[in-house]
Amino acid sequence: VHLLRNAGNEVTITVEYLREAPAFLKLPLGSPGPSSDHSSGASSPLFDSGLHLNGNSSNTAPSSPSSPIAKDPRYEKRWLDTLSVPLSMARISRYKAGAEKLRWNAFEVLALDGVSSGILRFYTAQDGADWLRAVSANIRELTLQNMKMANKCCSPSDQVVHMGWVNEKLQGADSSQTFRPKFLALKGPSFYVFSTPPVSTFDWVRAERTYHLCEVLFKVHKFWLAEDCWLQANLYLGLQDFDFEDQRPYCFSVMAGHGKSHVFNVELGSELAVWEKSFQRATFMEVQRSGSRTYMCSWQGEMLCFTVDFAMGFTCFESKTKNVLWRFKFSQLKGSSDDGKTRVKLLFQNLDTKQIETK
Repeated sequence: VHLLRNAGNEVTITVEYLREAPAFLKLPLGSPGPSSDHSSGASSPLFDSGLHLNGNSSNTAPSSPSSPIAKDPRYEKRWLDTLSVPLSMARISRYKAGAEKLRWNAFEVLALDGVSSGILRFYTAQDGADWLRAVSANIRELTLQNMKMANKCCSPSDQVVHMGWVNEKLQGADSSQTFRPKFLALKGPSFYVFSTPPVSTFDWVRAERTYHLCEVLFKVHKFWLAEDCWLQANLYLGLQDFDFEDQRPYCFSVMAGHGKSHVFNVELGSELAVWEKSFQRATFMEVQRSGSRTYMCSWQGEMLCFTVDFAMGFTCFESKTKNVLWRFKFSQLKGSSDDGKTRVKLLFQNLDTKQIETK
């Protein structure tokens, strides 16, 4: 290459026969000129380029590959698959089953039908991180294709915004923590939690849990970076505050009503960023669609209706007469608290008196 770069406009190349070429290219055994060491048909794995002969397997010298004779051998590029793992709806795990120890140079790919790649180990953490990102990118692309197909059967107000595999943190009775794979989806007005991905329109009604997007709170946990070259090779989000509250990095939580909170973990920082952006987008779209939400409540012993209008603010009125008891804008809300069960306290500032009113 160096000589060609520094040569003039015209070069003369002399082509000579290389005795080691037939073994390297897996040429027919009768090719002229190979050494006796290679004529036995055995080849070193170090020189297996993946080219294999399909056809004549005898030791007689075959005709040239360009020969028009139909029975002549043909050369073809052929990969010998030890195992094939479909990546559509597949998931990746870097943790040992039942353990929280991160594999610094290995991961496992598990297909939707249960087929596993086994533990794929790499020589360096960088190699493992490169392969992890490559496989994740392929899975993400296939997931986008599945989303497009699903959205063709859905109304504009019920489109799939994002979906994918995560790990949910479960708290045991003995304070132990375990993670279980879950498949999450943001579709229309709802947030879905599945044990297995939905592959048909009927599967969407079989979710383990379903929450309204206007009634959940998404939060990214503080990101910590261990002294692990695998993590250092991953995409770093740029957050500077680290803590060890979670045993796994790349965690986020979804808080629902009555203080119910779900903690999830993903494998890559880029996935965490996508989930955060997707939740913001899906929630914003649902707020625009719904406009307001009304709930039955009790206030000072009376059964009333409490409305949160995303454009106007808060309104409390009698359910029968529709008589408005009080109304405040979002800008007047100065604080809020709840008991995690049924009671909510809202602090509003009166525009006239500037005093704080408690509801």
